[in-house]
Amino acid sequence: MQEKLERRSFIYALLAVSLAFAFLLKPFFTPIFWACATALIFHPVYRHFLHRFPKWPNLTALLTLLLCIVVVVIPVLLVASSFVSEGANLYQRVQSGEINLGEKVEQVRAAFPGVNAFLERMGIDLSGAKERLLGGLMTAGSFLAKNALALGQNTLNFFVSLGLMLYLTFFLIRDGNSLVALLIRALPLGDEREKLLLAKFAEVTRATIKGNLVVAVTQGALGGLIFWALGLPAPLLWGVVMTMLSLLPAVGAALIWFPAGIYLYATGDSVKATVLMVYGVAVISLVDNLLRPILVGRDTKLPDYIVLFSTVGGLIMFGISGFAIGPLLAALFMAFWEIFMREFISNGQPLIPPRESSPLEGAEDVEKDGEQDLAAPRE
Repeated sequence: MQEKLERRSFIYALLAVSLAFAFLLKPFFTPIFWACATALIFHPVYRHFLHRFPKWPNLTALLTLLLCIVVVVIPVLLVASSFVSEGANLYQRVQSGEINLGEKVEQVRAAFPGVNAFLERMGIDLSGAKERLLGGLMTAGSFLAKNALALGQNTLNFFVSLGLMLYLTFFLIRDGNSLVALLIRALPLGDEREKLLLAKFAEVTRATIKGNLVVAVTQGALGGLIFWALGLPAPLLWGVVMTMLSLLPAVGAALIWFPAGIYLYATGDSVKATVLMVYGVAVISLVDNLLRPILVGRDTKLPDYIVLFSTVGGLIMFGISGFAIGPLLAALFMAFWEIFMREFISNGQPLIPPRESSPLEGAEDVEKDGEQDLAAPRE
């Protein structure tokens, strides 16, 4: 009786201390998450360096981290700074009257009278829609203008978080195998289940960041390039917006380049409009089909509707990091339920017959890009 009471008291104390420690780390959730994701993505690079210099683990981890800074961190900082600056400049031009949004909306309405009549018959108030559109654009511009100022005021906080992320990334790259092995020993879920869930975490993280983000950046870069070539305003701004929208399935960069093409037709610039439309369909929209199989390969893919809702929900809850955290939580949710149905309900047989596009298919034998290596104890 005494031993049972002591064991139960220890479990409660363990949970309390763990929750307190998690609450202590809550302000650093974003840098910790990105450190884990970065270490996971660049771990194969570290293994490659370590194979060449097996006696220098610290040096190889440092080289991997420096490569990450040069390839990822510095370009992202430059693009983000230019994005906020260009957005604030565009807002100032609109506010000063140099760009008249109301006049441009009226040009589009006048160019497509049939559409106006159809919308009026459907009971859509064009004047009210116009006011809401202009108000939304002004609000977005004001947000960018304010954040341009906040960027300077919060520079210290940002670089502290960045420094913590890079500092933790170094140790996760170097000691990732040992930490994963320790985690498998500590969690009371069963080694096979833990390996499956960790493989799912690695799989979805790489597919979301390495695959989806690269595809989105490519689409945004191509969109910004055609905007610049056609002389449209703020090409960098719209390129970054197209990058963000490309993370959402069934939406994508077409939400920007298609209305831009309609506007060019409305203003009588048919050549530029045709070039933009053809380029958008033939180049921007095909990037996903061409690059994703190469970058993601046979990695598990969630259904598009799950990705859409989890990405939007993640962006709402976690900010910009939500585009990766949302699909990751959705994948872990489905993995837990798949394990539950297989082991506790159907006696080892999944309730739903496996399909080719099943989000959990092949998770147990994930071996590419070092997932299995991450789950193995360090020699």
